[in-house]
Amino acid sequence: MKIPEKAPDWKNLSGKKFMDIRFGMQSEIKKANLEYLYWDKVKYLPMVEGVKPEEVWNVIKGTRLADAQEVPLTDTKGKAFAYNILSNTQKNLHLIDRGMEKVLSGALEGQTAKEHQLRSIMEEAIASSQIEGAATTRAVAKEMLRSGRKARDHGEKMILNNYQTIVKLKEFTGQPLSAEILKAIHSSMTANTLEDPAWEGAYRDDENAKEEDKVKVYAPDATLLHTPPASSKIESLVALMCRFANEDDEGGFMHPVIKAIILHFWLAYVHPFMDGNGRTARALFYWYMLKHDYPLIEYLSISSVINKKRTQYLKAFLYTELDENDLTYFIMFHLKAIQEALDDVVEYIKRKKLLAKAADHLYSMFPTLNHRQWPLLISALEKPDEKYTIEKHMNTHGTARQTARTDLLELHELGLLEKRKEGKKFVFTPVADLAEKLKPE
Repeated sequence: MKIPEKAPDWKNLSGKKFMDIRFGMQSEIKKANLEYLYWDKVKYLPMVEGVKPEEVWNVIKGTRLADAQEVPLTDTKGKAFAYNILSNTQKNLHLIDRGMEKVLSGALEGQTAKEHQLRSIMEEAIASSQIEGAATTRAVAKEMLRSGRKARDHGEKMILNNYQTIVKLKEFTGQPLSAEILKAIHSSMTANTLEDPAWEGAYRDDENAKEEDKVKVYAPDATLLHTPPASSKIESLVALMCRFANEDDEGGFMHPVIKAIILHFWLAYVHPFMDGNGRTARALFYWYMLKHDYPLIEYLSISSVINKKRTQYLKAFLYTELDENDLTYFIMFHLKAIQEALDDVVEYIKRKKLLAKAADHLYSMFPTLNHRQWPLLISALEKPDEKYTIEKHMNTHGTARQTARTDLLELHELGLLEKRKEGKKFVFTPVADLAEKLKPE
């Protein structure tokens, strides 16, 4: 991965020069701030004759710094992090708040909500682990989580830990953030997946280690991206983070979604653990959203969006550090990721409505079928080689074992599923002529 070029040192221009550039390149500067372009894009904007890209950057930086809001978090040199609230930011926050309210107000309810919640938590656990190197495919991982089988390798264990940790994050929402809670989340997230088990839930201590043995952040191609603060500073930096998380409206109101995003960034920046920092950072974001009454976060898989845009994700971190601790880059990336995940929920609801239509004729043919059996049969039509087990059906629908068992046995008795034993478990598969049996007359 190519590291973005460091922006040139900026300095205040004379008042006249500043205003001449600001009005002479008004549309270009508006575009740069609306999209929050970094120097590596700004320098390629069309320039007015006689104006240098460095001068335009100076004007853009001057306007951004004038409106920036500092947060009570500083780097190791004592320089504060800050961010700008743009019209785009306000719009995204509004769409997120409104979208979550709209979906929760009725579009997702009852069994549909429960099933999508389980699906999304699985997707979040899988994607967050894949970002950190879990090689397990999405299909295999979902099969593991749905069937309830044990993890067979390191990647599967990462995903299973991630899933179990997300499920139990609610246990911590009634408490203020503390070093103990952070360590408990990390320990749960990394159990039996680290090079040294002693690293689980423990801060890194590499102060006296050789330079090559110190924890650093690298891109997949081994490019050095970030050198975290010295391990001797971790306790004070985590304490600073906890105060930031726990003290509401200190120095003015901050939208909870923005605060959650900053916590995600900050944990990754401090990198307090030997490994598992990325997974823990995304879990911390998730925890803060739950704590501040955003229950729809359980129906979103933001890591699935991030996993598709890993380069942009890494660049959002880099731009923040390269541009004098300007968090706006990371905030804007994350808000867009949330919006995309929210759009995925809307698409899911549309698919469920189509599924309901497809189930109408099944109901007329088999009026005793329930809302769990219909989608299973439609899935079986699409995937005639699919295997269904009691555990998989139970985990997919969040239902009791006996209920799942009854569902599958009823479909078997209706002649729609075959039943056989594999080892100690019953396995159900679509009958060979299922499509013919379900064809509307």
